[in-house]
Amino acid sequence: MFRVARLGLGLAVGCSAGYAVQQQWVFGKEGAEGAFNPKEFRKFKLLESQTISHDTRLFRFALPADTPEMGLPTASCIVTRYATGNEGEYVIRPYTPTTLNDTKGHFDLVIKKYPDAKMAGHIFSLKPGDELEVKGPIIKQRYVPNKYKHIGMIAGGTGITPMYQVAQEVLKNPDDKTEIDLIYGNKTEDDILLRKELDALAKKHPNFRVHYTLDSPGWMWRGDKGFVTPAMVSSHFPGAKSNSYVYVCGPMPMMKAVSGGKAKDYSQGEVDGVLKELGYTKDMVFKF
Repeated sequence: MFRVARLGLGLAVGCSAGYAVQQQWVFGKEGAEGAFNPKEFRKFKLLESQTISHDTRLFRFALPADTPEMGLPTASCIVTRYATGNEGEYVIRPYTPTTLNDTKGHFDLVIKKYPDAKMAGHIFSLKPGDELEVKGPIIKQRYVPNKYKHIGMIAGGTGITPMYQVAQEVLKNPDDKTEIDLIYGNKTEDDILLRKELDALAKKHPNFRVHYTLDSPGWMWRGDKGFVTPAMVSSHFPGAKSNSYVYVCGPMPMMKAVSGGKAKDYSQGEVDGVLKELGYTKDMVFKF
């Protein structure tokens, strides 16, 4: 039985609540075709890394030739680990790949490095050819096409990756008519992750709309400003209706203000904050 060291503070996405206790994770079933395995850590070789911002990089890892797909249903994440050097002790951290399951030959992780981030620091130190141990998938919620007429997404900072995963899944399917509005908050314009990709999706697909909001905007900024408020949500979402749903992912203070945090047992808990004020109920909201 291995011991878990202090977890890295890298990209807090997709599995932000519930990762501190491994036993709370719900892994997918073993036997599904794919490179990942829910019962064992497997090693994947780094192909390359690309700088996205001053503290964020995209890391591309190779998938084996005999299993060129991940085996990662939407919406799911994976678990990474590395040995600390103390016998049986590992640093463990979940991340959400930004590539879809049908991507051949590789998967990508977009990782932001915070001060004293152990796992992110480890991954940032990897060179092409180095390997990363991965286990999964951790299935958060299986996406069902056309289940809702409208999906609202509220993301903060690095919480964009599960939203991007779901949005790609919706938009690649011409038979999926789901409307999506994404409210994406950051401190400054330079902190917006995956902006080029998000803008490209919005330009190509009229049923996908992105609304950026900044805490500290420049004088030329024309988007929303400040924290997510009831007025902001009401201006972009159709309201709390039976055929609408909302995903929320971001830093804990934002989660508490927008949707309320998860329960102590890492279940979804009750809806609070902005969404409660607007009439959203527990069955209308999912907290990543």
